[in-house]
Amino acid sequence: MTVRRILTGKQSESLVQFIKFCLVGVTNTAVAYFLNIGILFLLKDAGWRWDYIFANVTSFTISIFWAFYWNNKYVFRERPDEVRNKWKALGKTFLSYGFTGYVLNSILLFILVDMAGMSKYIAPLAVLIVSVPINFLLNKLWAFRTAAVKQDSGGPQSEPAGVRHSIRDIDGQ
Repeated sequence: MTVRRILTGKQSESLVQFIKFCLVGVTNTAVAYFLNIGILFLLKDAGWRWDYIFANVTSFTISIFWAFYWNNKYVFRERPDEVRNKWKALGKTFLSYGFTGYVLNSILLFILVDMAGMSKYIAPLAVLIVSVPINFLLNKLWAFRTAAVKQDSGGPQSEPAGVRHSIRDIDGQ
């Protein structure tokens, strides 16, 4: 039995999007890591006390642009009958990644390491089980939300990503 037989069309589409989102996430993590190491290497003789903070913030920021580009182009594509404000989506992407990358991960790490006694080397991997799906949902339902273009109307009608309507469906023809 195949996955497509078990899942509905929307569920199958969401699963494919989640897998693509995870692939983008793997490349995003690699970009952030190698940028971080590269910046540290470039600044090694600068004598900065907080070089690792600068490297982390810079690599995290650049990696969000990377993730936004690929999520917009590859994971949450606009269809011809949709419109998305890319600047708004970029801002929401920063907020989504900021929330899951800093706030949620820090809280979960504290719970796992300080309260549950989990190894601080294993806990970041365990945190991914919670933070990746939440980040996916934030991006799918909020950051990359599209609006269906409605003919003969005052503007686009907001629809969640994944809720796809053709212009014909919207007009009822």
